[in-house]
Amino acid sequence: MADLVLRAQRVLLDGELRPASVAVTGGVITDVGEVDADVRAPIQIDVPAHAVLLPGFVDTHVHVNEPGTDWEGFETATAAAAVAGITTTVDMPLDCRPVTTTVAALRAKQVVAEGNCRVDVGFWAGVVPENPGELGALASAGVRGFKCFLADSGNPDFGHLTPAQFRTAMSRIAELGSVLLVHAESHRVIAGSAPPHGRHYSSFLRSRPDAAEEDAVGLVIDTAAASGARAHIVHVSSANVLPMLADAKRAGIPVTAETCPHYLTFTAEAIPDGGTEFAACPPVRDAANRDRLWDGLMDGTLDMVVSDHSPCSPKLKADGDFGQAFGGVSSLQVGPSAVWAHAAQRGFGLPDLSRWMAQQPAALAGFADRGSIAPGLRADLCAFDPDAEAPVRTDDLRHRHRVSPYEGVTVRGAALQTWVAGVPMLEAVAA
Repeated sequence: MADLVLRAQRVLLDGELRPASVAVTGGVITDVGEVDADVRAPIQIDVPAHAVLLPGFVDTHVHVNEPGTDWEGFETATAAAAVAGITTTVDMPLDCRPVTTTVAALRAKQVVAEGNCRVDVGFWAGVVPENPGELGALASAGVRGFKCFLADSGNPDFGHLTPAQFRTAMSRIAELGSVLLVHAESHRVIAGSAPPHGRHYSSFLRSRPDAAEEDAVGLVIDTAAASGARAHIVHVSSANVLPMLADAKRAGIPVTAETCPHYLTFTAEAIPDGGTEFAACPPVRDAANRDRLWDGLMDGTLDMVVSDHSPCSPKLKADGDFGQAFGGVSSLQVGPSAVWAHAAQRGFGLPDLSRWMAQQPAALAGFADRGSIAPGLRADLCAFDPDAEAPVRTDDLRHRHRVSPYEGVTVRGAALQTWVAGVPMLEAVAA
């Protein structure tokens, strides 16, 4: 007898929506059968007819920034994730104190997370100039992979790698059989650009030109080809790098890439003076660039969409001064619905959304037990209403600080319930 049976007229199975029953035992999917299959279970749930049963979303780019700051916490971040239908997050090593570049720092972060998470949480570790000897120990300690910067991270405790240091790091990543996530902006190009100042977004945009991404992505591709190491480009903002990535993939170079909801939603032309809640590194670019990013998702050059949830305390948005503001968008709770709002308009389907925001991120982080609905996988699931529409109200966000550029933006889709290893989460969040 199963613990739980979910029945829905639309279940995402092997890239198609069809009626099915999903049986869960001990947190694992044990059977997928006909919707009216006679399966005994103490809990039997009929998913509402207007909803679709999807794999839980997986967000592999989340800055929780705990311990050591008041910017975000595991309790608030994972509560926001559960509301969005996200069942797994992977935490970035930056902007916590200490930064996650040693096993001791990883353990400190795990201690803070223990007992405070509504969803499953994994961890990336950082690669900085000082820690090449730590990478093997961090891999053995269970991190999902590694993250580095090729430009100033904004945190003096998390230095960026020079091209020579990056090549050395990639060789070590190849030895470990791991993956290196790369913030691919060029320190050289940014240092040669005028720094941002004042309230005009155009100044911020000029300070981080397309050339910064082009230069850095070229280095990543060349190094991945030479080392054989897996590289992943985080938060692609400039569509100018898409031809480079497409050529690399055709050549069999082990490189993947992501973009983020804010690059697929907003445009530089519409960002108001003083709108530092839109400031992100790399920056939101123009409308034509946004269209090309969507084309990159369509043709598979971009593999996935993740939030880059990068919150901070409100004062760090510097009262509208782009020259002083912290660069990061707070967006974890709205990611799937923001992406679906535009994806549906552009003719994409829920199988595309799930591939970008569940299956591919799970694969990046090495989670072979989630991202799809099939027997033997974790029962990480989401009942998703694809037609629900509502404007975002920051007062409704469960992030610790509710500064977000999505205030008032109409998004589409809502998680009616989220199950993590078969356990419903939204009641727990509401409590």
